[in-house]
Amino acid sequence: MHQRIIITGATGMVGEGVLLTLLGQPEVEAVLSISRKLSGHTHPKLRELVVADFFDLAAIEEELTGYTACFFCAGVSAVGMSAADYTRVTYDLTLHFAQTLARLNPALTFTYISGAGTGGWQMWARVKRRTENDLLALPFRAAYMFRPGFLKPVPGQRYALKMYRWLGWLFPLMRRFGWGSTLGELALAMLHATERGTPKQVLEVRDIVQLAG
Repeated sequence: MHQRIIITGATGMVGEGVLLTLLGQPEVEAVLSISRKLSGHTHPKLRELVVADFFDLAAIEEELTGYTACFFCAGVSAVGMSAADYTRVTYDLTLHFAQTLARLNPALTFTYISGAGTGGWQMWARVKRRTENDLLALPFRAAYMFRPGFLKPVPGQRYALKMYRWLGWLFPLMRRFGWGSTLGELALAMLHATERGTPKQVLEVRDIVQLAG
């Protein structure tokens, strides 16, 4: 089955790595990137929509049908943010986007990038868990929550955080202990979940690596 995928966050490290991997997969027919600015990448499979306000999708609703999956990779760090502001960006915005897709395209598979540690005691972890739970309750064909840890960038990335480049030498150790995967593996795991499903709706790092294979 050819996959037609909506992706958000392509101008961030995670979204860009997922995007570049998807564009190289033969089963991916088309990718629609929705972001606040252009990604800077061009490819015959790639189409981009610039949306200034993710809370106002009315102008692009007709563009959101006919896709098999959404890979929601947009997100922000909680560092320096109040609980209210972080909740608005992480929970309210994500649920609004997902609810719009569920109304327009309920046969779609929705995959969400959460993060290792979600569900813990920290503010961000509680907000992420609430987001996961409410996404899983939406009437999609299927929904999966991905909780990656350390992520190794893929070749050609422009938006890889310097920290991940500096700590790259630690990747073999992180991988050995189940703390890390590549962004390519994350993208393939999301794609495989869309194509053939997986019994787990919430996937931790080891699940991601296994599903990518």
